[in-house]
Amino acid sequence: MKFLDLVRLIANNLSRRKARVGLTAIGVVIGTGAVVILVSLAIGLQMNATEQLYGIGDLSLINVMPAYGGEFYMAGGGGGMAIESSGSQDIKLLTNSALEELRAIPGVFSVIPREYLQATTMISYRKLIGYSGVYGVGTSDLADFGLEAEQGVTQLSRSTVVIGPMVAQNFMDTNLRPGQELPPPPDLFDQQIQFTLIKYDSNGAEVRKNYSLRVAGILAESGTEADFSMYLPLDLVKSMNEWANNTRINYNKTGYNEVIVKVENADKTLEVRDQILALGFQANTMLDFVQGINNFYSILQVVLGGVGAIALLVAAIGIANTMAMSILERTREIGLMKAVGATNRDVLSIFLGEAAGIGFLGGLGGVLVGWLLGQMLNVVAVVYLAQQAAQQGGIPPSVAVYTPAWLPIFVLLFSTFIGMLSGLYPALRAATMIPVMALKYE
Repeated sequence: MKFLDLVRLIANNLSRRKARVGLTAIGVVIGTGAVVILVSLAIGLQMNATEQLYGIGDLSLINVMPAYGGEFYMAGGGGGMAIESSGSQDIKLLTNSALEELRAIPGVFSVIPREYLQATTMISYRKLIGYSGVYGVGTSDLADFGLEAEQGVTQLSRSTVVIGPMVAQNFMDTNLRPGQELPPPPDLFDQQIQFTLIKYDSNGAEVRKNYSLRVAGILAESGTEADFSMYLPLDLVKSMNEWANNTRINYNKTGYNEVIVKVENADKTLEVRDQILALGFQANTMLDFVQGINNFYSILQVVLGGVGAIALLVAAIGIANTMAMSILERTREIGLMKAVGATNRDVLSIFLGEAAGIGFLGGLGGVLVGWLLGQMLNVVAVVYLAQQAAQQGGIPPSVAVYTPAWLPIFVLLFSTFIGMLSGLYPALRAATMIPVMALKYE
């Protein structure tokens, strides 16, 4: 039997039982529609989460820290913190020679050490007292970290400080009385702020050292720790730590608290990260979070797709039932077809084609229904999420439900395959009927 004749015969047979075929196809529409809308929702959520992560921080930066063999914890006071270890065995420090190892890794653009201010520090501006993380960095320009200035510059000097956009909100008037209205955050740009370092001598007497620094720049909001931090030159923070701890710092012996590795291309970030780990250091990057998010949403796609597939399985049972009833009703027709020369293969092809046709029609309807529902949900969800982002100061989403081009094609082919598979047993029964017995069937 020619292929076009087969298609014409299948279409004619399906059109003779419009109500039964339509009711059976509705089950497939529900199943395929559920698969499309649920998987599209998971993909849209993944895209939205990835966009949010890509908006916070430079993905070409890797934070590298010393590797300690024993347990380690964060400690510090005032303006910063330090990493301390409970044991000294197997310690991999970030010394100057270690920095050269990092620079030798292929794909590394720059290696910038960073130190925390490890001193009890009081930060003040006029009558206001503030607090912030204070970092010394081994670069003269914070643009090397991918940071931009909202006001002023990103360049550092010993007489200036560059601060994050949220730092001003951490200043308060300690003389404020109960019931008094809180003053607005001060405008610190181009203002002098005081750093007062505090320590105690051997007699327990308090000793202070003051630094007056001009705010040379306020960074643009980045959604990272830089929004709440103050940045100074590395040698200035080193001298502050030496004064506070009464000791000379030799980075060749003690190493740096942290090193920022900038990669030439963000596509190589994970590869460089793995090489840093192989050298024995601790390393993490924002891409680790992106990768974790992608893994989570990939699993979510499978789970939601499986939920929709359950409805498609129920529809498959309906197709099998419809085809089985069709064979009983058309037993004499099958016998007549065989009597006039139709082979078992011809009969099998006809009934498999009818089952596949029901799956195809239901899949086509399901794809359309799922896509339309997705677009409606997308409009509502994007408006709602945009309102939430505006209230919380986040990045508004561009999409909530996204249907990639491959999904409708895959679902349509899958529903057709499920339909054909559901009709396999009834089709085999029809193909193996004995013509004489079929003609005698009442």
